Amino acid sequence: MAHNQPVMSLFSLDGRTAVVTGASGAIGGAIARGFAAAGADLALTYNSNKSAADKLVAEAESLGVTARAYQVDALDAGAVAENAKRVVRDFARIDVMLNCAGGNMKAALTDETRGFFDLAPQAVADTMALNFMGGAVLPCLFYGKAMATNERGGSIINVSSMNAYRPLEGRPAYAASKAAISNFTQWLACHIARHYTPLVRVNAIAPGFFPNERMRDTLFDGAGGHTERARKIIDHTPMGRLGDVDDLIGTALWYAADASRFVTGTITPVDGGFNAYAGV
Repeated sequence: MAHNQPVMSLFSLDGRTAVVTGASGAIGGAIARGFAAAGADLALTYNSNKSAADKLVAEAESLGVTARAYQVDALDAGAVAENAKRVVRDFARIDVMLNCAGGNMKAALTDETRGFFDLAPQAVADTMALNFMGGAVLPCLFYGKAMATNERGGSIINVSSMNAYRPLEGRPAYAASKAAISNFTQWLACHIARHYTPLVRVNAIAPGFFPNERMRDTLFDGAGGHTERARKIIDHTPMGRLGDVDDLIGTALWYAADASRFVTGTITPVDGGFNAYAGV
């Protein structure tokens, strides 16, 4: 940082383009809004929730930035590759990429009635593919390739999970896929810096427990109170609450901006202390 450079300019995204995959989801949407507030133009991809993506475009444009939404199947390599080319045509460059596409599949969960040996192999494979391939590998291959030729570099931010640190009950495939993302993040960070350019950084955020539509039934009962699972999580979280998606914006912005320009190959938990707490 130059001696006369304002400190807060380290967190500015003015003049930069950020790609956010899975932008119609709660996490992707919240961080995209944060990027827009910091001055970034947005290229937003979604799978099926067009209304949520269009609403996000309108919110971003109200902040004075350019935003466009694209329907992309995260598991279709050809579609991802073509969208990467289109984003470059539309925005001229890619400076930041946040990979939020992914999710869990009910058929890959274990519970009181279905153990691991009852799972269909395809359900496990599909969950792994959705999160690892669609959520990290394919976007890094295609949007990341465009970033590698960006003369001022850029930042790739993957979304891992607390499940990567702690394989939680009922989620064997999801936990394994998120652990794969964490490992891949570290590998890719070193590979790009050594073989392509040290100006492109690769890091990941590992959210703790953030209620979304998929998790709501497991965390809240019909009356809006916490379920037994939610109470266990909160009891094991030193900060004493579940996360709010806005809690992720600061870490994502730090990774995206020049404030972390010498940081690569890291995974940052945003979990209220859950991973650090031994329970005693």
